[in-house]
Amino acid sequence: MHSPRSNRKKSSRRPRKASDCSRATGFEIILDSLDAIVYVADMHSYELLFLNSYGRQHYGDPAGMKCWQLLQAGQTGPCDFCSNPHLLDANGEPAGVYVWEFRNTRTGRWYECHDQARHWADGRLVRIEIATDITERKRMEEELAEAKRQAEALAHIDELTGLNNRRAFFQLGLQAFRQAARAASPIAVIMFDLDHFKQINDVHGHFVGDKVLVAVANSVREHVREADIAGRLGGEEFALILPQTSLPEALVAAERLRGTIAATSLAHGSSRIRCTSSFGVAVCADGSLDLEHMLSQADAALYRAKHNGRNRVEHAGS
Repeated sequence: MHSPRSNRKKSSRRPRKASDCSRATGFEIILDSLDAIVYVADMHSYELLFLNSYGRQHYGDPAGMKCWQLLQAGQTGPCDFCSNPHLLDANGEPAGVYVWEFRNTRTGRWYECHDQARHWADGRLVRIEIATDITERKRMEEELAEAKRQAEALAHIDELTGLNNRRAFFQLGLQAFRQAARAASPIAVIMFDLDHFKQINDVHGHFVGDKVLVAVANSVREHVREADIAGRLGGEEFALILPQTSLPEALVAAERLRGTIAATSLAHGSSRIRCTSSFGVAVCADGSLDLEHMLSQADAALYRAKHNGRNRVEHAGS
């Protein structure tokens, strides 16, 4: 007698062999041993299908959660920085590994991410991401970049006074003169140096002389506009470039700075040290002259100020 035929349909899914289970378990063991986050998320629903031990330790249990809910902060939907658009080709098929760096919005830590699209066991497309923590590397990179910025700044700043050094003064000055030439606008150059500065160094020492130079630089900073360029050209010699400045305006600026420097005194022991300065001013009304020519004119006017008694302002053509 034949036994009755069963009404149950046979499952179309292939039973998992013992070897398949062993292989899957082995892969999980390997992924759990990695010192990196490894997760799998459905590319359409964003459901987390797998998160390795490292990821669970840092972000918690992924059960029933979407990747943006567990791994990020402040998200009300899929992240606008999601890598999914980079993972498929024009035909919607996996396009290979996409490598990018990212600062996690939940922890603030930096990761180097290796993402790729794959067909999951049930045929759906998933994103597989391996994210390695590179926070320490990024910190060192940022420190190096900051050190580089500081070194570049120091290369352009006079170490004693904090003003532009000669190199920076000429670089910025050439740009200012190009702008003046294009706009046919006035531009002024003021040169000045300290009267009898060598005597201050000889009598009181270079340390005191340096304090005088710093005080003068502070006076300069008080009198320049944001668009002006001030620099220490060397020793006790200073210069300023004043864009959009006429001769009367430049003379007023120079006279005001001369008076401030003359009124400045520094305490040294039981005495106070004062110094004066001599100024030369040159102005080009239409921006047609170059920086070198203007400095030469201002220097000649400075020489006349020295010759005519010091502690005064002279201008080119006077």
